[in-house]
Amino acid sequence: MKKILIAGTNSGVGKTTISLGIMQALVKRNMKVQPYKVGPDYIDPSYHTFITGRHSRNLDSYMLDDEKIKYIVNKSSKDADISVIEGVMGLYDGFGIDLDNCTSSHTSKVLKSPVILVINGKSMAASSAAMVLGYKELDKDVNIKGVIVNNVKTNSHYQIIKSSIEKYCNVEVLGYFPPNNKFSLESRHLGLVPSVEMKSLREKFYTLADEIEHYIDIDRIIEISESDEFESDFDFQTLIENNKIKEHVNNKSIAIAYDKAFNFYYRENIELLEELGLEINYFSPLEDVSVPNADYIYIGGGFPEIFGKELEANESMRTSILEAHNNNIPIYAECGGLMYLGEKLLNQEEQEFNMVGIFSGISKMTSSLKRFGYCIGVAKENTLLSKKGESIKGHEFHHSIFESDEKCVYSMRKERDGNIVEEWDGGYSKGNTLATYLHTHFYNNLNCIENFLKKGNE
Repeated sequence: MKKILIAGTNSGVGKTTISLGIMQALVKRNMKVQPYKVGPDYIDPSYHTFITGRHSRNLDSYMLDDEKIKYIVNKSSKDADISVIEGVMGLYDGFGIDLDNCTSSHTSKVLKSPVILVINGKSMAASSAAMVLGYKELDKDVNIKGVIVNNVKTNSHYQIIKSSIEKYCNVEVLGYFPPNNKFSLESRHLGLVPSVEMKSLREKFYTLADEIEHYIDIDRIIEISESDEFESDFDFQTLIENNKIKEHVNNKSIAIAYDKAFNFYYRENIELLEELGLEINYFSPLEDVSVPNADYIYIGGGFPEIFGKELEANESMRTSILEAHNNNIPIYAECGGLMYLGEKLLNQEEQEFNMVGIFSGISKMTSSLKRFGYCIGVAKENTLLSKKGESIKGHEFHHSIFESDEKCVYSMRKERDGNIVEEWDGGYSKGNTLATYLHTHFYNNLNCIENFLKKGNE
């Protein structure tokens, strides 16, 4: 089983660019590359999918236990030649200071994956060895098999760093990558732009792969990636059969919003709905006349604030979604979906647009990140996903607020190292519609899906 986890010493060290270049280089060799991303991010996986032609999967150990992560990897990599896992933040950075709490290092151990560590070599020589040695020694169960030196301009500088690391750390250095702005990806306030919006992306990644192959030993990476297999104790099919979830979805369909404005979905969420027997019908709130006839509606996150004018202009779509709500069709919306289901949206230029209007209130963009990180929601009453008292895990990441006189239906909290560090109320429920800033992975709590699907039979 070939797999490799590409981690960084810290955020911004260049692991995304290096990961994308390696993926494209492997694809150019006609290898079937199965990509993954540690953590909850939606943006990087969109690039993975674009390059490899295979859906990238999120491996998030806050929302998923180890067995579910192993299940996802085993299931999705069966016909792949190699799995490439992009880490999150720094190798040991996660949720709090526990090295095994939502870290790339922990994921590498769960998957028995070798690690390639990306470091920033700028203005460093032998001190680079001290840095690598620290990462190697902090957790000796993490299998750091190679190092890539980023941001080094000359081969002579690289050779000093390479010699130092290999002498003092006994870790192989696989190459370096010079600074080059032409490979930077357009940015937006939520991170990198989704690949569906990028122009000339294919050509850019081909060029990146050529550069990566020039400076980095791809053949050696393939050799290093050979690693042990593993089994998962998570038995999805038996669990579904025992819970009798499929009984709720006979001959039913779900309409899922997917376009430039709404495209933040975990692939497993959609596949779970398919495996349960739901027919998936995608629609565009930007371009389609109306929502398809369906028994359920799912509107994920994205960038509605960028497309406020277009969303407002598509009045027939907004009307059809409001009618679906009035007809008690179960509607679940996350983050950008919440903004769309409110009355109005105020964008960064303070332009106001009419939205669907299920919930009274207005979404307003904020100059800084309003909320970021993992959190838990406990239902204060029965909702589309949760019965009163049930909890749901997820993450929030948004530069907006929703000002409303509607009551909130979840008590939210953020915990770190066993302590509650923040509490607030969130989520809005009306009839069979639930909208919240919380992004969740359906594997986190299958009771949520059962509750959701039951609503279609009421």
